[in-house]
Amino acid sequence: MTLLILFGQAMLVGLAIAAPVGPIGLICIDRTLRLGAWTGLATGLGAATADGLYALLGALGMTMLIQQLTTMAMPLAVAGSGVLCWMGLGMLRRAPAPGMAAATASGLLGAYVSALLLTLGNPLTILSFIAIFSGLSGHAHAGVGEAWAMVAGIVSGSALWWCVLAFGIGRVLRRWGEQARRWLDRGCGLLLLGMGSWMLWQALRGW
Repeated sequence: MTLLILFGQAMLVGLAIAAPVGPIGLICIDRTLRLGAWTGLATGLGAATADGLYALLGALGMTMLIQQLTTMAMPLAVAGSGVLCWMGLGMLRRAPAPGMAAATASGLLGAYVSALLLTLGNPLTILSFIAIFSGLSGHAHAGVGEAWAMVAGIVSGSALWWCVLAFGIGRVLRRWGEQARRWLDRGCGLLLLGMGSWMLWQALRGW
């Protein structure tokens, strides 16, 4: 398998992992509408970085380490569900802003780090990378070139989706008007609250 084909396959995997609208997608949309496309993109790139880190472990054949991380799935799920519920409640209670806030370096960094930590702590993300890379490389231990091709493909595919979401879909949503965006904000808040509650219930049920 050539590195270019491997890169393309990994890019499709990264795109497929990022595209479903989950908690990070909702947070990205919310921040894009409130703080601008660059803050939304910073949020998405935090998730893409987390995907890349797990991709690197999987590509290097370090599935044992990833499997050990699954033992922390319950406490991570509880912590992550609490953060999602807190953010969802914040969206529901937040007063409409008079205008879009200007992006700052600290704000971009905070958006990036928060998404990075949320994605790293998501048990579903951990579990999804246990089996992906042996299938991509065709064997348990990929070479250095194959490993970096897979990691670069995963990150590129994920980052591509976040660019589309922040600069494409986000721009369309901003044209809906303040009232429509307010209802969208409430909808995102309810979805985040529901996702957080479901994650907490699943974690406690399996405890």
